[in-house]
Amino acid sequence: MVNDASDTAGESLAYKLERSTGSFFERIENFWQKKWFRLLVAFLALCVLGWLLIWLIFARDLPDATALRTYEPPLPTMVRAYDGEPVHSYARERRVQLEFSEYPALLVRAYLAAEDRTFFEHGGLDYPGIATAIVSNITNSGRPIGASTITQQVAKNLLLSGEISYRRKVREAILAYRIEDALTKEEILELYLNQIFLGRNAYGVQAAAQAYFGKDVDALALHEIAYLAILPKGPSNYRPEAHEQRAISRRNWVLGRMLDNGWINDAQHQAAVAQPLGTISRSGPRFERVGGYFIEEVRRQLIEKFGDDEKAGPYSVYSGGLWVRTSLNPELQEYAKDALRGGLLRYSSGKGWSGPINKIEIDEQWAQRLSSTFIGTDYANWQIAVAIRTTGGGAEIGFSDGTTGRINSVPSALKAGDIIAVSPAGGSSYRLENVPEVSGGMVVQNPRNGRIWAMQGGFDDRMSSFNRATQAERQPGSTIKPFVYATALDNGMTPATLIADSPFCVYQSASLGRKCFQNFGNARGAGEQTLRWGVEQSRNLMTVRAANDAGMDNVVKTIKTMGIGEYQPYLAFALGAGDTTVMKLTNAYSMLANHGRELNPTVIDFVQDRNGKVIFRADQRVCDNCNQRDWDGQPMPRPRPAGKQLMDPITAYQMIDILQGVITRGTAQNLKSLERPLFGKTGTSSGPTNVWFVGGSPDMVAGVYLGFDQPRNMGGYAQGGTLAAPVFRRFAERAMAGMPKTPFVAPNGVRMVRVDRKSGKRVYGGWPTEDPKSAVIWDVFKPETEPRRSIRKDELLARLEARKAELIAERAAARARAADANRNRGPARNDDEFLQAEGGIY
Repeated sequence: MVNDASDTAGESLAYKLERSTGSFFERIENFWQKKWFRLLVAFLALCVLGWLLIWLIFARDLPDATALRTYEPPLPTMVRAYDGEPVHSYARERRVQLEFSEYPALLVRAYLAAEDRTFFEHGGLDYPGIATAIVSNITNSGRPIGASTITQQVAKNLLLSGEISYRRKVREAILAYRIEDALTKEEILELYLNQIFLGRNAYGVQAAAQAYFGKDVDALALHEIAYLAILPKGPSNYRPEAHEQRAISRRNWVLGRMLDNGWINDAQHQAAVAQPLGTISRSGPRFERVGGYFIEEVRRQLIEKFGDDEKAGPYSVYSGGLWVRTSLNPELQEYAKDALRGGLLRYSSGKGWSGPINKIEIDEQWAQRLSSTFIGTDYANWQIAVAIRTTGGGAEIGFSDGTTGRINSVPSALKAGDIIAVSPAGGSSYRLENVPEVSGGMVVQNPRNGRIWAMQGGFDDRMSSFNRATQAERQPGSTIKPFVYATALDNGMTPATLIADSPFCVYQSASLGRKCFQNFGNARGAGEQTLRWGVEQSRNLMTVRAANDAGMDNVVKTIKTMGIGEYQPYLAFALGAGDTTVMKLTNAYSMLANHGRELNPTVIDFVQDRNGKVIFRADQRVCDNCNQRDWDGQPMPRPRPAGKQLMDPITAYQMIDILQGVITRGTAQNLKSLERPLFGKTGTSSGPTNVWFVGGSPDMVAGVYLGFDQPRNMGGYAQGGTLAAPVFRRFAERAMAGMPKTPFVAPNGVRMVRVDRKSGKRVYGGWPTEDPKSAVIWDVFKPETEPRRSIRKDELLARLEARKAELIAERAAARARAADANRNRGPARNDDEFLQAEGGIY
């Protein structure tokens, strides 16, 4: 009975379902018989298909509009000097980003009047405007009228490409709706005003205000605001240089729209339309041009670290908006530039015209061709010109702005198309100037931390971008010798060690044969002399003997450790036959002044992103407790010294002391006139092809070389002491004026001993004088290496004679004092004075 009941209930449910389903399909079938139902279904199907097609064709791969909430426009990188003053910017798009609240209300209304009057009313698309544009385009045969809202322009500029197609317009409309949902009206306007291109490489209204009027947006007058508002439609159409009247007419149209909308009154309108356009001529960078070679080195290092454009990452040089603090000292940079230029011109004077800077083709476009070379100069009153044609011993010349002039006397080598330097001679006449063919490089460094203060890589970076301070590999000549002798000092020699200044030959190999060295200028040997004298007089024969005794393996190891270069252990490298740069050598000398501690030459102190966060810092030292809030009673916390100890500090100081002798009585005596503690070394490479000087004070070290880019003989008179050292002197006279005359400080453990300057023997009876060529000098020794007392007969006799003379003098003085009763006897000699006289105090 139970089973029968269950079966009956199941059959009843199935019957009901079948009846219900059948009833549903019957109803659909009944509706389908009606025409209006079939049309409705077809319409809905077409809508679904249409939306699907729109998604597939237009919206499937659209960018995310919400990304605009965090959008950061490309911004230039700002470069600052050591004191924080802006000195340069790296930019392909001139742009300054402002917040919406920083734009004047009148300026915003001017752009709304010109571009999108109903911006605050529509939801992304202006339907009345679209309808008007369609009608106008149908009834007029001229250029089609668009109806893009500001929101659509933001979509196109920031999220889409600039292609002209219906597909792009549809995608633009879809994105406009999405942007209106993602951002507020004010945020959309901020993006627009910061992003739009307005000509003169200006992106955004603030950059355009500077480019066209030299003002910030909050300082613009109404007629200036109206002019900027017409530029989004096509900056080239309203260029003030070519289309001034067209620009004024369009500007006045914008002013009329503003008046119609009630945003300005009649008085404002009439005053504004009566104004001229008022734009300024195209201007260059906002900053005075400083540090060309230095700034280019900063750019090169930034690109190496962060990349070139936005594809390289958020911190790229040309779009990342970085703030870069450099070590550039503009004042020292100017001194270095002037000093090097002076040296190059002094060498070139009287040698005739060295030839053109470059060449271009002469045709109707010569002015544009000259301008596109970007060759320029800021030396004195020189200008860059091109020879258009030569006639009657003179030449017609032209400038990049299209103006022309004449040179009345030119060398026969000057040809049409030669780019030259000229200076005004009165009226339309000019003089031909000679750009030195010889070149060189100079670096100025802080020896306490390695920061580069100045860098000049040639006569003018706009004539040649090759940076000879960092890129030119040249033979340093005798400026390498301090590191040869430093190796000798580390291997048993002292400044008083006697070395033979006599012929020295070595057998190199079966193929190279026997090599004999000689002094500069084939100077004869001077016999045995002290190591100090050999450095001061730059004697080659003594240098190779010292290098041979110390071991060339050790010498080239020292040179490599000091960052100068990697050379093979051949004696020729002890005389400067290996290549290096003035940057590397200056840094090595700075490390001598830094007691042999490692320095890394830096031009960038730190880099901040656009929000101020430090993303790179050159000084990575940790300073424990430097940021503590209150004093804990302990000594002032200081960062630990940076860098490794690359050379024995006493060895480094010994070389500094010896190199001071180069200034006072050696090959760089022309620097004595600076009257301050200085060290340094001159250098002249074989040929001579390069001349050098590297040296400085405890606070500033500089290196300079002069030579041709394709090395060739500079003339027998060319020497480091006569050409390079005067460049340093001209720099130092201005750079060191007013600086404290800081002495070089000896490290712990140094022994200062009186020695005979000629023989290097220890002196007990005499004292050094102020005369640099005094027979007795203080010399620098490591502990246990100073000359000892001697029991040689000749030395004992000499000491006895000296003591005898001293006693005779003392007795004579005593008798004179006794004869004069009114004279005070004076204080008796104390123990310290006695020990000092006896040589017991070092």
